[in-house]
Amino acid sequence: MEDAHVPPQDASVPPQNERRGISRKRLLKAALAAVPLPMLLGGVALARDAGTAQQPLTPTPFCDDGDDPTPPQIEGPYFKPDSPERTSLLEPGLPGTRLTVSGYVFGVTCRPIAHALLDFWQADTNGEYDNTGFRLRGHQFTDSRGAFTLETIVPGLYPGRTRHLHVKVQAPHEQILTTQLYFPGEPRNQTDPIFDPALLMNVRQAGPAKEATFDVVLNVGQQPTGGPTAPGGTWAAGTDYRTGDQVTYAGTTYRCRQAHTARTGWEPPSAPALWQRV
Repeated sequence: MEDAHVPPQDASVPPQNERRGISRKRLLKAALAAVPLPMLLGGVALARDAGTAQQPLTPTPFCDDGDDPTPPQIEGPYFKPDSPERTSLLEPGLPGTRLTVSGYVFGVTCRPIAHALLDFWQADTNGEYDNTGFRLRGHQFTDSRGAFTLETIVPGLYPGRTRHLHVKVQAPHEQILTTQLYFPGEPRNQTDPIFDPALLMNVRQAGPAKEATFDVVLNVGQQPTGGPTAPGGTWAAGTDYRTGDQVTYAGTTYRCRQAHTARTGWEPPSAPALWQRV
């Protein structure tokens, strides 16, 4: 991949993912977390999204909410294969500010990807990579909800680069995405020729530690969830349901938790934020 300088993002303009409303992917993530829809409407829905809207927004009927597939970046010279499988890169005596990174892996149809591989590597607090062992290196797999969590430290700086994490992400039997994740507010973001604002994590202070979130979108196709004609039942996409309405789906009865217009992908078993099994 040819490196290209990306102009720094204007801090006065909210990122696109902070301006858009609720989309199918946001609703799916709320369903994965099994949070009530009113909480979705008023709080953070995607890991990167901290919506600024003060009123509930009408859910869009399409998956596209402005998220293109996560852009690739160069691997760099410090990747090593065969890292240990682990969700924590912390070791006794390891100096540095503790950092927890969490998020989800989605496909382009906004469905979470279970058992996706994530292989992380990074510099230590002094900006040095371990090229003889596997310190601050490790891989893991998303759970059944497509979620991941990494415990590590904030990486240090070294000449020519801003602060960043490396990661390779791969859905089962698909191509590998190699990319890097960045920290907002870093002065070197404006001078690093590789930096891409689309790869900024959402980072906040958590006591003496930091917490970061980022959702990966892989450019892989996914089969849409079948409609009610396959499993049978009274639920139907395009129907306006009110709170308390009951439907059947695949032989099971569900009660509507939140008024909404049904969409493909929001079938009752897949949307516990909308439907409660009776």
